[in-house]
Amino acid sequence: MLRHADIWTAIDHFAKAHGLSPSGLARRAGLDPTTFNKSKRVTREGKPRWPSTESISKILEATESAFGEFAVHLGNDAAQGLAQRVPVIGFAQAGSEGYFDDAGYPTGTGWDETVFPYLGDAHAYALEISGDSMQPIYRDGDIILVSPAANVRRSDRVVVKTKTGEVMAKELKRQSSKRIELLSLNRAYGDRILPIDNVEWMARIVWVSQ
Repeated sequence: MLRHADIWTAIDHFAKAHGLSPSGLARRAGLDPTTFNKSKRVTREGKPRWPSTESISKILEATESAFGEFAVHLGNDAAQGLAQRVPVIGFAQAGSEGYFDDAGYPTGTGWDETVFPYLGDAHAYALEISGDSMQPIYRDGDIILVSPAANVRRSDRVVVKTKTGEVMAKELKRQSSKRIELLSLNRAYGDRILPIDNVEWMARIVWVSQ
C-alpha cells in the first residue's frame, strides 16, 4: 500500500541521492522551490496533500532517472510491485568463473547494481549487452533482466551458459531430453544445437532497458 508519508519520504531520499535538498530538486525540475517543502505536505485543514504526477515526472526528467530509481526510495512495503535493485555485469564477464553458482544464480563480487521493475525473484540479475551479435533485438549498451525462477518455454528469449563457459542470448526453438535448439537473434549468425549435457544452465530474459 502506498501511503502519503511514503511518497514524501521518497522525494526527500531521492533528492539526497542526487546531492540536493527537496527545494533544490524542485528548482532543478523547473518547479517552484517550495513545491516539496514540509509546509506544503498538509493543507491548512490538516488534510494530506499529495505531490502531483507531473511534479514526479519533472524531477525524473531533470535528473535523467527512471521511475524505478524513484520507487526504490519508497521502502520495502510501498515499493512492492514497483521496483527492485538487481546485480548487473557486462555480458562478456558472464562467462568468467566466480559470477554464477551451479544453479545459475549470481554470486561472488564484482557486480554493480541497477534498478528494474519488481519481479519477485530474489535471484534476478542483469547483463549489459556488448557488440552486435544480438542486433536488432538487443543493441550494444542495452541491459537485459534475467530471471532464473521464470519458467522457460518455446520461443522465449533466454541466456544460456555452457559447461565450457560460453554465454549466449538466443531464442529457444526446442528442448528435448537430449538437446537444446537455439535460434540466433541476429540472423547473420548461425543457430545453435547444444547437447543437454553441455548446458550448465538456461534462464529466461524477462525485461530489457533500451
